[in-house]
Amino acid sequence: MDREWNDNQPIYRQLRNRVVAMILDGVLKEGDPLPSVRNVAAEYRVNPLTVLKSYQALVDEQLVEKRRGLGMFINTGARNLLLQGERQKFLAEEWPRISATIQRLGLTPEELLESAKEAAKKEPKS
Repeated sequence: MDREWNDNQPIYRQLRNRVVAMILDGVLKEGDPLPSVRNVAAEYRVNPLTVLKSYQALVDEQLVEKRRGLGMFINTGARNLLLQGERQKFLAEEWPRISATIQRLGLTPEELLESAKEAAKKEPKS
């Protein structure tokens, strides 16, 4: 996880978003434990209550479950739940702006597809 914080959002929300990104990227998989609150707090020099608040947000969203005495773990289906929500959010919030830029620049579907193919060739293989 990145150690830099921005002032646009509370730190607990940024922590939550980083965990979400790790789930979407496959770094954290279903059943994997989250790092302990103490370890994250020490590593990122934030208050343990801040980490706990971000983890609680993940529990509230049913992405993570608490196991008494064991810690917190990624729920089954968390990635699919996130993908569904993130896709809807992208289409509602980001796509209109991107679409407007595409139209403004006069880009064709063929140009976009070719650009996407070129970008895919450059991506490192997992």
